[in-house]
Amino acid sequence: MLLPFLGIILFGLFYTLAAINYPGGSWAKPETIHFSIRHNYLCDLLDEYAVNGELNTGRNFAKISLGMLCGSLMLLWSMLPGILKGNKLNHKVMVISGISALGVTLFLTSGTHDLILRIAGLLGTVALVSSYIALWRSGYSVLCILGIAGLVIFGLNYYIYETGYWRSQLPVIQKITFVFILGWMMLLNRELYRKVRASHREENKEQHQV
Repeated sequence: MLLPFLGIILFGLFYTLAAINYPGGSWAKPETIHFSIRHNYLCDLLDEYAVNGELNTGRNFAKISLGMLCGSLMLLWSMLPGILKGNKLNHKVMVISGISALGVTLFLTSGTHDLILRIAGLLGTVALVSSYIALWRSGYSVLCILGIAGLVIFGLNYYIYETGYWRSQLPVIQKITFVFILGWMMLLNRELYRKVRASHREENKEQHQV
């Protein structure tokens, strides 16, 4: 039950290692060395060569990190119907679109970055909206509202990326978005874990009474 939580923690650890080993350069300042929170995008760590032209020695850490994140969130998304009410069709849409979005995200290293982002973004939006419906129906109003806030921030990222407005601020906004959405998913995982534990306690209590 806690594997998704652990996967998110490991994602952060390996992405930190990837950033430490990144040679340097960003699209705003190609001549800089090392990874810049202010100027580099997270996807820069997945490129074979850094923006400054050097071989990206942090790439393998970034690929491992991405794989761990997608795998752990696929697991979380497959387990969510266990704590949520609602019709089976909405649950199926949520699970299939969520897992598909994460599966597509694994191809970010394929050289078709923009196409992958658009496909994964569309599938992810469907998954998130269907999860908000299920969360609201299940009484998780706070989680639902926090999730909607995350989707709004995600939409801001997409708007900036496509239009170019505030592009200089996008690397920082991107990282804030990641922290917010992954934090929200960790809360989902915690709620899942708590509900399953409570269910097991009830089963054990009934068995003892028998």
